[in-house]
Amino acid sequence: MKQHVVVFLPAYNEEQAIGDVIRNIPREFHPRVFVEVLVIDDGSTDRTVEVSKEAGADYVVSLERNGGLGAAVRRGLEECYKMGADIAVMLDADNEYPADEIPNVLEPLFYGEADYTMGSRFLGTIQGMKLHRRLGNYCFTLLQSILLRKWIYDGQSGMRAFSRQAMEHAEIIHDYNYAQVLTLNLVRKGFRVKEIPITYKVRTTGKSFIKFRKYMTSVLPAIMKEMGRPVKKAAINKHAHAMSSDIQKKKCS
Repeated sequence: MKQHVVVFLPAYNEEQAIGDVIRNIPREFHPRVFVEVLVIDDGSTDRTVEVSKEAGADYVVSLERNGGLGAAVRRGLEECYKMGADIAVMLDADNEYPADEIPNVLEPLFYGEADYTMGSRFLGTIQGMKLHRRLGNYCFTLLQSILLRKWIYDGQSGMRAFSRQAMEHAEIIHDYNYAQVLTLNLVRKGFRVKEIPITYKVRTTGKSFIKFRKYMTSVLPAIMKEMGRPVKKAAINKHAHAMSSDIQKKKCS
């Protein structure tokens, strides 16, 4: 039986980049893996939807208005679960993250070594990242590490993979962003996280919609709110999504 992987891309006005991202998503890297691509259009006003379909997206879900990255990722996880995905992969649509390295991010889930993986720029490469963004990432990642009592290298990664149980139990409590609260939520519930080195490069098209002041005033309160919520440990089947041993012998690369 094939493993059903859905790669979803939250996107807001990414017509210049999203086509290349979709075309670079590997579809046939393993004979027992079936890959589909889903775009969550977060109220785009450009040709994001048309370009996505032309590039080969299997499904596009368009939100009526721009709700924020957190809202788009929440909807993406919900849709992947409804589609019956065994594993969901979240990938930013700005072409900063290496779509062709998705198999590397999936491998720990296939082997039953993790329930939730993150592509780590700081374990791999961070070519072109501006100093203020790098420092901001260090600070927020350090805060997550302290709160979880677990060392994390890249808490703001835009490339992540989720087991079916992680999809089901993941909660994103604010619409503006997802990165910090999602990891806090899943790790506190007992899901195993693993970081995978990736080769990152800064975007060359479009623009980031993250603003420093808005980020600080939205994300910090959300982190505190998440940490103040009672969280029940999930009853995790640690091998529910793992490939059988004979399939594992064929490397996913």
